[in-house]
Amino acid sequence: MKKKIMVVDDSRVMEYQIHKLLEDSNFEVAAYCENGEDAIAQYEEIQPDIVTMDIIMPGIDGLETAKIIVDTHPDARIVMISSLAYDDTINEAKAIGAKAFLYKPIDRDTLLNALEQALTE
Repeated sequence: MKKKIMVVDDSRVMEYQIHKLLEDSNFEVAAYCENGEDAIAQYEEIQPDIVTMDIIMPGIDGLETAKIIVDTHPDARIVMISSLAYDDTINEAKAIGAKAFLYKPIDRDTLLNALEQALTE
């Protein structure tokens, strides 16, 4: 059975890209949320194995969304995906409980490795 991924990103292009990168893998996109509010609302219903989370989004940003999800669901596995490459952002994501931090643009091997890592931690 494939592992369920929830993609949280305000870009439909990113959702499409992740769909394509996960073809013929052990993962599938089970839900797509354009913002943090939707992700928080849908997390319980979807119960994804992993969440990929953008940082810069309208409304609640990805770091705050991740914090809310992890506070409510301590077993949540979140992989941050962003074009922001600042050490303090990476450190904050790790402090929140993110399992990995990927830089856009992403490639298939990097994504799959991060997802596998998130499952084993």
